[in-house]
Amino acid sequence: MGKVLNRKGRLVPMSDTNLLLTITIVVFFAMYLAAMLFIGRGFLKIQTLFNILNENAALIILSCGMSIVMITGGIDISVGKLTALICMSAAVNLDYHNGSVLTAILLSLAIGIAFGVVQGYLVAYLNIQPFIVTLAGMFFAKGMTTIVNSTQFNVQNEAFLALKNTRVYIPFLGSVNKLGKFVPAYVEIGVIVAIVTVILLFILLRWTRLGRSFYAVGGNSQSANMLGINVRRTRFAAHLLCGLLAGIGGFVYFLHVGSGAPSHATGAEMNAIASSIIGGTMLTGGVGNIVGTFFGVLSLSTIKNIVTLLGLDDAWWTNITVAVMICIFLVVQSIVLLRKRSRS
Repeated sequence: MGKVLNRKGRLVPMSDTNLLLTITIVVFFAMYLAAMLFIGRGFLKIQTLFNILNENAALIILSCGMSIVMITGGIDISVGKLTALICMSAAVNLDYHNGSVLTAILLSLAIGIAFGVVQGYLVAYLNIQPFIVTLAGMFFAKGMTTIVNSTQFNVQNEAFLALKNTRVYIPFLGSVNKLGKFVPAYVEIGVIVAIVTVILLFILLRWTRLGRSFYAVGGNSQSANMLGINVRRTRFAAHLLCGLLAGIGGFVYFLHVGSGAPSHATGAEMNAIASSIIGGTMLTGGVGNIVGTFFGVLSLSTIKNIVTLLGLDDAWWTNITVAVMICIFLVVQSIVLLRKRSRS
């Protein structure tokens, strides 16, 4: 199943990570092409693809953090409520305390790092199950959000609104409107942040010692320990990095919605887990790819848009479709694991 040419020109089996990445990319383009051919409408406009990126820039960043934790064999279900806490804290800082955009960004990063440090220490050094630790973190973030402010309100800070409404236009890409005028495609600032994040994390996982340690610990922690890898420090670093990315993703989400509300980012942690699985990150650890996670987010959003455009607006149809999609990719992962065992 899946072979590539090595440096000597011989056909060798494709690695599990690359195989799952290839499947994810093929599925995404197949879905999007099918939507263009059989649904048409918005999918024929290039801006639709960029709108998917605009709406999911924060989820891309959160999913990248989730993938790193999952690669080490852990999980973090606190990122959704942590995003809501960051949004509310930044909003209160800007409107109630006359803060600046810089202080809001620093506050967001500080909250994310604080959660990463505490949860990482409990998981790595006290050997508490990641699910239990991050479940507690989720409830703590949910309660703290209400304490900071229990109502929804839109931010009125002029500097923040100017940044929120900034658009980066893509030359030579766009569509012609009904008046015959060319309208260039655009992305929000958050998309640029998300793409830079994906690139940096791809480099980290592929070409750094820390990145290789993540895979080694997730694959087999005992073997990693025998190779001289500090397993506890690596797991702590994974949760710390996930917290940092939650801080970045939380502010990007805040930049997109422009408001604070206790209900913000509801279900974001489940979408992040789903995107990671669809992107080829295994729940068992040791296998995953940030580029795959990126396409996992796009695939998840695309299937939701397809369901909506088919007229199935009821929430349960979207949930059922996502559930089926996750199950399919879990089956694919199981097949890959069986392939790996038979090969070894």
